Amino acid sequence: YGGMGLDFSYNIAVAEELGNIRCAGVPMAIGVQAGMATPALTRFGSHELKKQFLIPTIAGDFVACLGVSEAAAGSDVANIKTTAVRKGDEYVINGGKMWITSGSQADWMCLLANTSEGPPHQNKSLICLPMNLPGIHVAKKIDKLGTRSSDTAQIFFEDVRVPCKNLIGEEGKGFTYQMLQFQEERLWGVALALAPLETVIQETIDYTRQRKVFGQPVLHNQIVHFRLAELATEVELLRSLLHRAVALYVEGNDVTKFASMAKLKAGRLTREVTDSCLQFWGGMGFTSEVLVSRFYRDLRLISIGGGTDETMLSIICKYMEILPRK
Repeated sequence: YGGMGLDFSYNIAVAEELGNIRCAGVPMAIGVQAGMATPALTRFGSHELKKQFLIPTIAGDFVACLGVSEAAAGSDVANIKTTAVRKGDEYVINGGKMWITSGSQADWMCLLANTSEGPPHQNKSLICLPMNLPGIHVAKKIDKLGTRSSDTAQIFFEDVRVPCKNLIGEEGKGFTYQMLQFQEERLWGVALALAPLETVIQETIDYTRQRKVFGQPVLHNQIVHFRLAELATEVELLRSLLHRAVALYVEGNDVTKFASMAKLKAGRLTREVTDSCLQFWGGMGFTSEVLVSRFYRDLRLISIGGGTDETMLSIICKYMEILPRK
C-alpha cells in the first residue's frame, strides 16, 4: 500500500531523529499520521478501506487524525460517549471529540465510537470517517500552553452518516484495537523526547559556561555541573529502556509494562530536565527567546497526552500484581 515494509524499530529511529526539530508540534503531527491514526487500519482494515484511506495517507495526500479523546474521557477510553448507531447500511454518528491533533485540517478520522449497548470494553468500534461529511462541525482550534503550532481541535458530530463498510475490522473490537495502538504511540512519544532533552542539557551547559555570576561561570558551581551530569545519565537510562522495549516488541512480545514505564519516565524526566535547566538560565530562561522555555511548555504534554502518568502507574501496578484483583 505504499509503505516500506519495515519493522517498528525503524519507526522509533525516525522518531528519535524527528526530535531534533525544535518545534514539538511538527513531529507530533507526523506521529499521528504514521503511528496513531493508521495502525489499526493497516492491521485490520479491508482492502477497499486501505485503498481509499491508507494509500493516500502514506503518500502524504491525505491528512489523518485520531478521534478517541472526549471532554469527559481522556485517558479513560472506556468512558467515551460518542455513538455510531447502525441504520440500514450506514452508521449514524452523534457526539464529539476533544484535543484532536490535526483535527482542523484532517481529510479523515480514525473514529472510536460506541456501536452497541454492551460492556464498555466490548461495545466500541473503529470507523474511517471522511471529515467532509454533513454534520461534522470543527468547533474551534484550541489555544494551548505548549505545542502552539499544533492544530488541536474540538469536533462535534450531528447525525453524521457513514457507510458501514467503513468499519475497521470487526464491530465491537475497537477498544482492543485501540489498546494495541497505544503501545506504539507511547513508545513513539518516548523516542521523540530524547533529542530535545539532550539539546536542552547541552544548550544549558553552553550558556552557563559563558554566563558569569559573582566572578565565575555559573557552570563552575558544583551544584550546577553535578546536576547536569545527573540529568544526562537519566536520559541515557531512558534511551536504554526504550530500546529494550522496542526490541522485545519487534520479537512479538507484550511490552505493555515496559512501554508504560518508559512513558511514565519520559513524562517525569522532561519536567525534571526542563525545570532544572530553566532555573540555571535565570531570568533569560523566563523569556520566550530561548529554547529551554519552549520545551518547558511543549514537553509538559508528555505526562498528560497518550495516557497520563497516573494511568501509566495503574498499568504498571496491574502487571506487577501489586494491587489485589477485584
